[in-house]
Amino acid sequence: MVDLVTTTPGATPPATRPAAQPVLAVSGLAYAYPDGHQALYGVDLAVYAGERVAMLGPNGAGKTTLVHHLNGILEAGRGTVHVDGLLVGKPTLTEVRRRVGVVFQDPDDQLFMPTVRDDVAFGPANLGLRGVELTARVEEALAAVGMGDHADRPPHHLSFGQRRRVAVATVLAMRPSVLVLDEPSSNLDPASRRELAEILTGLDVTVLMVTHDLPYALQLCDRAVILDEGTIVADGATVDLLADADLMAAHRLELPFGFDPVRANVARAG
Repeated sequence: MVDLVTTTPGATPPATRPAAQPVLAVSGLAYAYPDGHQALYGVDLAVYAGERVAMLGPNGAGKTTLVHHLNGILEAGRGTVHVDGLLVGKPTLTEVRRRVGVVFQDPDDQLFMPTVRDDVAFGPANLGLRGVELTARVEEALAAVGMGDHADRPPHHLSFGQRRRVAVATVLAMRPSVLVLDEPSSNLDPASRRELAEILTGLDVTVLMVTHDLPYALQLCDRAVILDEGTIVADGATVDLLADADLMAAHRLELPFGFDPVRANVARAG
């Protein structure tokens, strides 16, 4: 595995991170599907409170399989996943799924209630929240994504970008420790893409973002990991990974034509 040392402002190199317990700890995780396909081979990953980490890799690398282990959708064949020190498993599933909020690529996979308010209230209500406390939780989550004025609208009347923001709100209403985003910029027009970036940047939550949108990864995440053929092959500052042409080529990752990650990172920092 390539372990890159970074000097990017705000990013902490893997070798010098504090010894504090990570929010998300994946150790030796291996998984094979029932048909025998081995999707993960001993994945090790630690994400610490407040980090924003981009998970990069080609199609078929195992990114979705890994994400499905983080909140117990899949059960590890070997190895462990811990969230806030809790071992992910059947006895802890309810609490783990509160602490690991996954926002799927298609918001319509998460929005199924008559109104936006009902969708955002669904999770906290299942935890037993009622009355003033539930209302406050819903209003807080909608305000965080700029959708408070749409609380009483049917989700299917919203634009795609608005629905994605509501999907984020449904997860934020659970007050997760980790927000996992699956291709958050996909199918968004430039304005919606920018608005979502501004929202995500302003959230006080640890983020793991799975994306093929490499400029978006650089914009939002100081740290990135590359997953390929079921293993983590690189972990370091996003700008360093994206600027390593040999590394990128070896794992079938391509920047948009003319995009210079070093120059873009300087502009972002400035």
